[in-house]
Amino acid sequence: MTVVAPPPPSLTLPGGRSRRALRRTLLRTLAALGLSYLALWGTGALGILVLSYWTREQTRPPEGTRPVHGIHHFQPVTAGEELWRGAAPSPTGYRELARLGFTTVVDLRAENLSAAQLAGPHRAGLDVVRLPVRDGQTPTPHQVRRFAGVVGAAPGPVFVHCGAGVGRTGAMAAAYLVRAGQESPSGAVRRNLAVGPPSIEQIYYALNLGPRRAEQPPFPVVAVSRLVDAPRRMWSWL
Repeated sequence: MTVVAPPPPSLTLPGGRSRRALRRTLLRTLAALGLSYLALWGTGALGILVLSYWTREQTRPPEGTRPVHGIHHFQPVTAGEELWRGAAPSPTGYRELARLGFTTVVDLRAENLSAAQLAGPHRAGLDVVRLPVRDGQTPTPHQVRRFAGVVGAAPGPVFVHCGAGVGRTGAMAAAYLVRAGQESPSGAVRRNLAVGPPSIEQIYYALNLGPRRAEQPPFPVVAVSRLVDAPRRMWSWL
């Protein structure tokens, strides 16, 4: 008489579900999550890119905008030209700012900067104020108030920048303009989109600015924004 041995206990789980079936379920779940993330990223990141491109094509640069060697996206923020914005200057860019009469640089970068990068403004004879904001994020109310004080107290034009001169720079410029009553929140967002694509939380932040209000976005907006922005930020770290 032949006796058939039962399968080893390690191949069968309670309820009759095999480990192989559990692995398939796990893989399907991971695949669904991956596809969902790709859909979220495509809708968010590509949507903002398209919106930025369309806005740039439909918007004239601010009066006074001109190319400056060593600084990308160089343009005035205010009509009185006491505040300008752009990307992080090269050593030549800092010298150009000094030659043009600028006295103060506000650096919004929160990245680890080299000694040479930190010394750039001083070598050109410029004062520098650091208000670190993480890439893709927005300034705190305290930082906005301090920034307004720096611009108001500076003896000459102020230049504000982050890395690319788009997201963090645009958020701070929007806060300043709305606080000073020189631009509406939607107008500030339109100006920022014309320069380049900000993050979702930076768009939300600018749209909800007020003369006495510069609060950071709520958690759901922040979570979606950082999920969408994660590939770009990881690429910038490489």
